[in-house]
Amino acid sequence: MRILFTGGSGKAGRHATAYLRDQGHRVTNLDWATSDVPGIATLKTDLTDAGQVFNACQAYAGFDELEPGTGVPRYDAIVHFAAIPAILHRPDNETYRINALSTYNILDAATKLGIPKVIFASSETTYGVCFADGEQKPDYLPVDEEHPTVPQDSYAMSKVVNEVTARSFQARSGIDIYGLRINNVIEPHEYRQDFPAYMDDPALRRRNIFAYIDARDLGQMVDCCLKTDGLGYQVFNVANNELSVGLTNAQVIERFYSGVPIKREMGEFETFYSIEKARRLVGFAPRHAWRDELEQ
Repeated sequence: MRILFTGGSGKAGRHATAYLRDQGHRVTNLDWATSDVPGIATLKTDLTDAGQVFNACQAYAGFDELEPGTGVPRYDAIVHFAAIPAILHRPDNETYRINALSTYNILDAATKLGIPKVIFASSETTYGVCFADGEQKPDYLPVDEEHPTVPQDSYAMSKVVNEVTARSFQARSGIDIYGLRINNVIEPHEYRQDFPAYMDDPALRRRNIFAYIDARDLGQMVDCCLKTDGLGYQVFNVANNELSVGLTNAQVIERFYSGVPIKREMGEFETFYSIEKARRLVGFAPRHAWRDELEQ
């Protein structure tokens, strides 16, 4: 597929674009910074500028596309990861403005230009736990896509708004638009760097609902969504199979989630951030486990 990928120079994007490249897709990166991933071309674009977005969506992906003399090919899909990645990077109003406006521009361009699929990055923060003032427990466990999304912070607010915007554009256009509620992204080198501390102090993972997503498995999830057509508007939790701490589910519940309703029986180390919908609808099957990575 010919894919336009926004934010491909970022932490999650660089691994996802590499994965998509390895699956044989042609990927063009829209970002402020040039990608250092071999084989990924970058078109520097301000996504809050609608004119730049519309232009980039109709641009050649490389000089080789000039040769046939048949005009600019249409992109098969847009994957939109670009965003201010959390609170405290920019003033709150700027985080909200940039994230909401850039997503609107991408969805507007895609639907008006006839691009048939958009996959966009939403966030675990929409559930209101990650950046809450004080401790906020989930309403129930495991957290699935039906859990209320009532966050307190500008970043997560922008992600909830983006989901509403995406649903509206899908209703107007009928194209496939899938939102990925991505949990804490872990790069391969971060297992040895960070996970020993999580074993010593599991409370460090409370705000992430004790979950994580390997950056390479995130790339797989994007590819699964690219290969799955006809679902209309959907949101998916994206995480790895197991908890990000050395405790069992029962031990985590006893220490951190006493009194929180449990919706169903879970495996001994199964993530509290349910990925059953992604498994069922797009065939997501994460492969990278922190225990395996630490043993290497």
